[in-house]
Amino acid sequence: MECELQRACNKPEPNKVNTLPLIVFDVNETLLDLQTMEPTFERIFGEKNAMRLWFANFIMYSAALTVAGCYVPFTDIGSAVMKMLADARGIKIDDGDKRELTEKFSTMPPHPEVPTALRKLRDAGFRLFTLTDNLLEVQTRQLTHGGIVDLFERRFSADAVKHHKPSPQAYAYVERELGVGPAQFCLIACHTWDTLGAVAAGWEAALIKRVGNDLLGVGPQPQIIGNDLNDVADQLIARHKAGASQPPTKARAQHV
Repeated sequence: MECELQRACNKPEPNKVNTLPLIVFDVNETLLDLQTMEPTFERIFGEKNAMRLWFANFIMYSAALTVAGCYVPFTDIGSAVMKMLADARGIKIDDGDKRELTEKFSTMPPHPEVPTALRKLRDAGFRLFTLTDNLLEVQTRQLTHGGIVDLFERRFSADAVKHHKPSPQAYAYVERELGVGPAQFCLIACHTWDTLGAVAAGWEAALIKRVGNDLLGVGPQPQIIGNDLNDVADQLIARHKAGASQPPTKARAQHV
């Protein structure tokens, strides 16, 4: 009886498999430097903080439309929000301004530490993916221009399920496509609304405190908080070091 009890105590618990999580990245601002768009907004609106106001409204209305059950492609929302803010100030937005917004948004460079930190995670055995509200073609152009597209095994867009993050459908879409459960994912983002959605969906999450972003003291909390992606990468490697020798869960290795 004692031996049986001892064996039972030593038996590994289910769902405690020592494997590395699949790392899923947000793209806008998390990997790419959103501040490079500031000159465009300062030129049009005459205010240095206009870009931040635009992006905050951009996210708010993408979430509001999703909650209301009205899907609109992400870039279309961005253009509409820019026009709304301009109309409220009596500023005329012309086609050249719209083209400049689209071009700048599609060609934001990576933050300086991003390429090295991504390679560090890959060298440690982590598999890297993206999930963004951008249309897939916009995301692909962004990552290609930034020289980091080949570091990701597969790229996902919330457009595939017509639900912007932090809707649960966006995270569940990635789970279905890769054929693994929520506990095997870690989202890395610099937006608390995104980490909130991921943790609520059963994922692990890491928050990067980019300029203008910080932790929200209510709701589901990220397990890791760092000042940049290099900091987060080091914490993730240390956190999962014990599982580094285990092979990662297999998933389809195709690009979409």
